[in-house]
Amino acid sequence: MASLHNAYAVIMAGGKGERFWPLSTSRRPKQLLALAGGQPLILQAVDRLQGLVPPERVLIVTNESLVAPIQGMLGEGSPVGVLGEPVGRDTAAAIAAGAAWIKRRDPQAVFCVMTADHIIGDLPIFRDTLTRGLALCAENDVLMTIGIAPSEPSSAYGYIEAGGLWKRSGHIDFFKAKRFVEKPDAATARDYLATGRYAWNSGMFVWSVRSIQKAFAEFHPVLAGKIAAWAACPDDAAFRRALELDFPALEKISIDYAVMEKAGNIVVCMGAFAWDDVGSWPALEAHLPKDAAGNASLGDVEAFDSASNIVVSEGRLTALVGVKDLVVVQADGVTLVCDKSRSQEIKSLLSNLRAQKSRDAIL
Repeated sequence: MASLHNAYAVIMAGGKGERFWPLSTSRRPKQLLALAGGQPLILQAVDRLQGLVPPERVLIVTNESLVAPIQGMLGEGSPVGVLGEPVGRDTAAAIAAGAAWIKRRDPQAVFCVMTADHIIGDLPIFRDTLTRGLALCAENDVLMTIGIAPSEPSSAYGYIEAGGLWKRSGHIDFFKAKRFVEKPDAATARDYLATGRYAWNSGMFVWSVRSIQKAFAEFHPVLAGKIAAWAACPDDAAFRRALELDFPALEKISIDYAVMEKAGNIVVCMGAFAWDDVGSWPALEAHLPKDAAGNASLGDVEAFDSASNIVVSEGRLTALVGVKDLVVVQADGVTLVCDKSRSQEIKSLLSNLRAQKSRDAIL
């Protein structure tokens, strides 16, 4: 399918990636790291849109402090837009800012919302799914979410239950969304998979500017008003000043809670491409090279009589002897040693470190 002349993309890149500490820090979060695929995740997110959306119609929404580093990665003269949020207000506000940026350029536009920290494979299938989704949203007043066909009964993701078939485009079926459900326990997740009606909630969306503004007007009118006001700014400088003025007072709320769980015109497709949101060190294991003993590593690593470890070593040698099932990370003079099964507790560790003001430099 040919790409649409009025297609845009918003890439959300504001996360902290705390579960990847100490490699990921507030100054160099996960999306700026080359965790897999050989280049930083943010550049992979831009590159996979090639042929779908011209770079001048791609907007990265991120933290103000990350604007310069991301622009440096994109390279001098890159036409990709980078918008810094004055303060973090979750995904609803980020999407509203992106919608206003796009509306200023083309009120008839359709756009996709991607995130910067996903690893996606099977790119021809991904691009075909996105192209067909953009075309359908250009012609229909719907809010589309790209679900992922589950490969296992995971408790790490929210799920979307699909209802009846809405439309078929090529080999891809788009369904009416029946409901969104929170992260289930393992038994519930197995029940979901058995029905064949549930998709993982990937956090990727497609809609027209008109449809998302209409949805905000119904379910979160403050943001609908801000989209209208921000889109009316005469130039980019005035647009950024308006964001600086308005953002601090906005409610911190996700797009799921603000709109998607309430709207009646949600459409979902079962994305058949490889997808991983790599939310923790164990999730990265599948994307790293492994030795014969199952040690997954990145950097200069030597493992002796050790098995099933995840080892990341930046700038120096990290050596293991006689250990298994550990996460060992060395970065910027900090070393983390963690039982693999307790990696989710890294965020709690960081809370303790933040209470110690002397630790700010490593966070």
